[in-house]
Amino acid sequence: MLLQVSVIISFYKRIDYLYLVLAGFIKQSRKNFELIIADDGSPKSMIENLLKDQRFSNLSIKHVWHEDKGFRKNKILNASIQKAEGEYLIFIDGDCIPHPKFIEEHIENSKQKVVLTGRRVNLSEKFTNSLTFESVMKGAPENKILTLIIDGIFGKSFDVEKGFYFKMKYLRSFFNKKKRGLLGCNFSLFKSDMLDINGFDERYEAPSIGEDSDVQFRLEFNDVKVKSLNNIAVQYHLYHNQQPRPKKNLLLFEQVQKENSPFTQYGIVKQ
Repeated sequence: MLLQVSVIISFYKRIDYLYLVLAGFIKQSRKNFELIIADDGSPKSMIENLLKDQRFSNLSIKHVWHEDKGFRKNKILNASIQKAEGEYLIFIDGDCIPHPKFIEEHIENSKQKVVLTGRRVNLSEKFTNSLTFESVMKGAPENKILTLIIDGIFGKSFDVEKGFYFKMKYLRSFFNKKKRGLLGCNFSLFKSDMLDINGFDERYEAPSIGEDSDVQFRLEFNDVKVKSLNNIAVQYHLYHNQQPRPKKNLLLFEQVQKENSPFTQYGIVKQ
């Protein structure tokens, strides 16, 4: 029986980037998945207009939205989990273009009590600006790997080595010897494993930690293993200025670690 898959895309205002990301999903080798746009308060008209675009007519897209009251990514992700029809969840950010094998690799490696985490290339502003919907449909960025390598050496793209997609088992094994942490923009797991920890902790109201480190800590506490898909589940991260990462997230995470519980009382089910 074919695994039912929901891809949850966190999104806030960068509609130009979302068009490129969705072009990447049109090209996926593995079809039959639903996309859920987890919208942290962008103007509703952005997605309403996107849904009218015939280029996306073959994609199954849901829009989950709440009012803009600051950074509440974890809250909208939890709402999206509740709307997801799939038994398997893949999380991605709305500024990360997936490699054509992205969904296929997450599914092929899926297993109960295992969370998969891939990696991403960080594209420079120059490389990002060179991308269009049409160029992505024709094979970018994965067909521009030489340009990307040059930009990594002489330009401002970095983590370029994470953009290589390997098919050979030996290379996959070699480049995944190192233990890697969960990356919030590129991870997947069975919905049941996420519900067992009550989803994301909604007390995190700033970027970083809340959507990855905290989730990993609670999953591992609940005997869910982290498996790396470096150079297997590949993404291309579109350029933007770094967001500030306030200390309050770190302090909250320290508190969570002291609580020693996989289940957050501030998640999908409020206690």
